[in-house]
Amino acid sequence: MTANQLGESPGQEPGDRRVAGTIWLRREPDRPRRAAPLTRERIVATAAALLDEGGIEGLTMRRLAQRLAVTSTALYWHVATKDDVLDLALDHIFGDVELPAGGGDWRDDVRALTLSWRAVMLTHPWAPSLIGRPMLGPNVLARTEFLQAALVRGGLSGFRLAVVTRLLANYVIGAALTEATWKAADRPEARSDARRHLADNPDAYPTLIDSGHLDDARWGEDDLFRKGIDAILGLG
Repeated sequence: MTANQLGESPGQEPGDRRVAGTIWLRREPDRPRRAAPLTRERIVATAAALLDEGGIEGLTMRRLAQRLAVTSTALYWHVATKDDVLDLALDHIFGDVELPAGGGDWRDDVRALTLSWRAVMLTHPWAPSLIGRPMLGPNVLARTEFLQAALVRGGLSGFRLAVVTRLLANYVIGAALTEATWKAADRPEARSDARRHLADNPDAYPTLIDSGHLDDARWGEDDLFRKGIDAILGLG
């Protein structure tokens, strides 16, 4: 079995397995990049496009090399493994999360950031399932810094700051993952079928029926998301 089949790059010692997130922690070798005009930026942009088309399973190093019209060797000169590519692609799309101007009402800044974050996740539905990876890319860290700075302006600090940061992050990720999963269903009518299942069993699910659970006509996803952010911020 070759190094590439093991997920290792040319010149990588056997057993030196690369894992998610390590690309942000290791020093890149000081060497010229080959196969110009191939660049890491072009690789990452192409990988993000492939992920948009076929999800995580649809991205392979071989397919990425083919889309770039280069050899696998040329590709591995810039990125070591698929995990590296996923880390880079995830941080790349986070660059689309708009950073508010800041300085105004801290709650407005949090709302604006989280709304844009959710929108980007829904545009790239493969992304929410990767958020559990180490998030150390510059775009992710810049937006996390903005979020916490806004919360600090709102009077949060220490343990409470950590808790609310996690609440907001997990809420955005969970909401985006749930919405993306429903939208990716093979049957567009799956949600209405789920609602009908509740309606057909009123004795078993009276509270769910009364609350409008899974009823898109009653509670829109955008409104639910906004109200959820306000609830976390203590406004609703």
